[in-house]
Amino acid sequence: MSGLLAAIPAPLFLLVAAMLEAGGDALMRKALLGHAGAARIGLLLAGGAVLLGYGTLLNLAPLQFGQVVGLYVAILFVVWQAITWFAFGTLPTLPILFGGILIVAGGLLVSFWKPA
Repeated sequence: MSGLLAAIPAPLFLLVAAMLEAGGDALMRKALLGHAGAARIGLLLAGGAVLLGYGTLLNLAPLQFGQVVGLYVAILFVVWQAITWFAFGTLPTLPILFGGILIVAGGLLVSFWKPA
């Protein structure tokens, strides 16, 4: 199995993990703030399962943990904004967009800047 996992590009691992994290959190938020009874329980279980998938996948990425952090945070920010828009109908504000530029730039620096 590890041979198959090693063939998957690391950014793809991180993208899917970010989608699972933000998606699992969205399910939890919908369960806790928008539903009751069986619907709440179902959404909580689904959110928990999705978050378990996120944690597992992120830790299977073929990168050292320190290398994962910068690029993952940048990808997570973008995915989180997309899910917020699609799941909750909320567009990012100007401060979120400018802050996001800094987050993505910082994530890329952490991941790819190799000091001489």
